[in-house]
Amino acid sequence: MSYLDATQDLYKEAALTPDIGLCCTTTPIWQFPGLSIPKIMQEMNYGCGSTVSAQDLVNNPKILYVGVGGGMELLQFSYFSRQKGGVTGVDSVDEMLEASQKNFKVAEEENDWFKSEYVNLVKGDALNLPVADESIDVAAQNCLFNIFKIEDLKKAVAEMYRVLKPHGRLVMSDPICEQPMNDALRNDDRLRAQCLSGSIPLKDYVKVLTDAGFGTIEIRGRRSYRVLSPNHYPTDELIYIESIEIAAIKDPMPEDGPCMFTGKTAIYYGDEEYFDDGKGHVMYQNQPLAVCDKTAAALAKASDQIHVSESTWHYNGGGCC
Repeated sequence: MSYLDATQDLYKEAALTPDIGLCCTTTPIWQFPGLSIPKIMQEMNYGCGSTVSAQDLVNNPKILYVGVGGGMELLQFSYFSRQKGGVTGVDSVDEMLEASQKNFKVAEEENDWFKSEYVNLVKGDALNLPVADESIDVAAQNCLFNIFKIEDLKKAVAEMYRVLKPHGRLVMSDPICEQPMNDALRNDDRLRAQCLSGSIPLKDYVKVLTDAGFGTIEIRGRRSYRVLSPNHYPTDELIYIESIEIAAIKDPMPEDGPCMFTGKTAIYYGDEEYFDDGKGHVMYQNQPLAVCDKTAAALAKASDQIHVSESTWHYNGGGCC
């Protein structure tokens, strides 16, 4: 049995018998005015964060969500795209698709604005998406891509890039791990399917995204997720796993490499009214400016009267690169 088969079996079980403890995180379940999320959807929320952000969801976007879970994020996305087929959910597990469809009927009863036809559920594979080129504004996945081994991860990211429109967004939540894992953990198909032993360092995750062509990367959240301890797992040391919320934007790749926002800000405190670096960055007295990591480094070199913060690993938009 391959690790992908083990994943299929695990999520078939999770569809037939909801497993509340399969994934959980400190990220709150976002509630919006007039939105009621059925209890069964919350119990089947197999994610490690959230991919739903209002800043991405303007002008009735076409949305793709891969790995439907119990349908909670599909419902949340539908809140912003109230049109027939506005949201497409793709999953390779028949039982999960059937469970989601049933859950949408419950959601219709609890939400007078929602119609099941807003969501188009499709059986498909993340490695070969049944979606047309450049047809999607926002693509999302939650706690799925970390399961893939590196070559399959590259294929899944390339597929998301393919279906996105220019300047479209790939929004993801996944576990990451900065420590090396032993072979016993890496080769345990069940632990990989449980979103534990497939976690890789952030820099490696980002490299897969930028190698696929995404020109802008935003780290929107970084939180504690799990520990793998010697008394519960085949490891001699404690391994710390975090969850990230990250957006990769299909912008043209800058000549000097991708723009990566990690929550840095720059503040000018010099003697003049403002500072202009001549490269499109104008900073006014004591006004914080969100900057990408490249711009942060350049501004720090340009003036000794600019304070540049460390990465906060939380970025909410704005600023420049």
